[in-house]
Amino acid sequence: MHRTTRTTAVLLFVAWAVDYIDRQVINLALPSIGDTFGLTHGERGMILSAFFVTYALTQIPGGLIAGRFGGVRVMCLALALWSLFTGLTAIAWSFAALLVFRCLFGVAQGLFPAAALEALSRRSVPEQRLTANGWVQSSNAVGGLLAAVLGGLLLAHWDWRVMFVAVSVLGLVVVVAIRRWMPAPLPAERTGPVLHRGGKGASALLRSPVIWGFAVMFFAYDTVVWGLNSWSASYLMEERGLRVSDAGLVSLGPTLCAAVAAVVGGRLSDRFEGRPRRIVVPAMSAAAVLLVVLPLTTSLGGFVVVGTLISAVIGLCYMPCFSVPLRSLPPDLAGAASGIILFGGQLSGIVVPTLFGHVVDVWSYRLAFWSLALGPVLAIAAVLCLPQTSHRFLARLRAVVGDMHTKEDDSDASTAPHSA
Repeated sequence: MHRTTRTTAVLLFVAWAVDYIDRQVINLALPSIGDTFGLTHGERGMILSAFFVTYALTQIPGGLIAGRFGGVRVMCLALALWSLFTGLTAIAWSFAALLVFRCLFGVAQGLFPAAALEALSRRSVPEQRLTANGWVQSSNAVGGLLAAVLGGLLLAHWDWRVMFVAVSVLGLVVVVAIRRWMPAPLPAERTGPVLHRGGKGASALLRSPVIWGFAVMFFAYDTVVWGLNSWSASYLMEERGLRVSDAGLVSLGPTLCAAVAAVVGGRLSDRFEGRPRRIVVPAMSAAAVLLVVLPLTTSLGGFVVVGTLISAVIGLCYMPCFSVPLRSLPPDLAGAASGIILFGGQLSGIVVPTLFGHVVDVWSYRLAFWSLALGPVLAIAAVLCLPQTSHRFLARLRAVVGDMHTKEDDSDASTAPHSA
């Protein structure tokens, strides 16, 4: 990869890892928070979902803002704000106050993902973009592992309030690093196709069913991810007697596999020139079967092994949810397109944690885990309906916005014979 791309990927890897640390430490603290405020499983799920409500609603505006003001500026603003609200979570005095702080935290973090993807698109060529994004997105799993390790250590020695104060400083450190070391963008002619849009840009994407189709696929992907990430620790502590200090060790295998799978999924997506069907159909089929097996395991070791396999096959599907749009669109539209897809994915964060908790309250953890298998089924149905290459993707866009065309289209038109 180009040196500019590598440096950008490293900085975004660190920033996204901190994103996931700040976001996921609450999963470990959830039993203690529940005890502090006397919460049911359903109310605990509401705490998790409160973040996703505002996080999801900020995705599309975040993409539009990044396209207008630049991804790097928006990223730094997001990092500073979410660090502030992470620290404020420590002073929550009631269930209602905790919900408010989590909502504000979600607004701040919701500005970040599309801005990060926009920044990387301006600093990478299309042929390497998914590979670079795969390396960056592997940070999600690493951040989750660090959240488990750091949160476990802090909770073993102090209470959950101290933990939130301790992790709140990380984002501010990353802001300084990005401002100091982020390289300048690559020349525009190297970063993607030139689209003549007749004045239409992000508004065209918002009206495009094909972009929303990729959002549906990401919704299905995140159904599994957030279901497992939000509740596996609570399940193992409540049902299998796991100590909170051991949560980081238990999550080591699944986390490493998810990180490697994200990189492999990005590399394969570049090699396949998009074509997400080649990855999503077999991987999601395997995930559906494994989700049925997961709660049937009779030992902690068995649960970890099956959970690790799920993390591996699901991780392969992350970059395919973005592969065709990111390869096809210029950087100035990458933020808007990513925001739409991310919005679809984060809707699952609103629905799944609370629904999972209510299923546990009414029925059982077993049925709650089984319900997550609906995610792979939906992902397969979505990918079978979507264009698999840039050529077909742009053709579908032109079906909605007739005057959107590429520079190459103009060249072809200028050399084509004219009828009399």
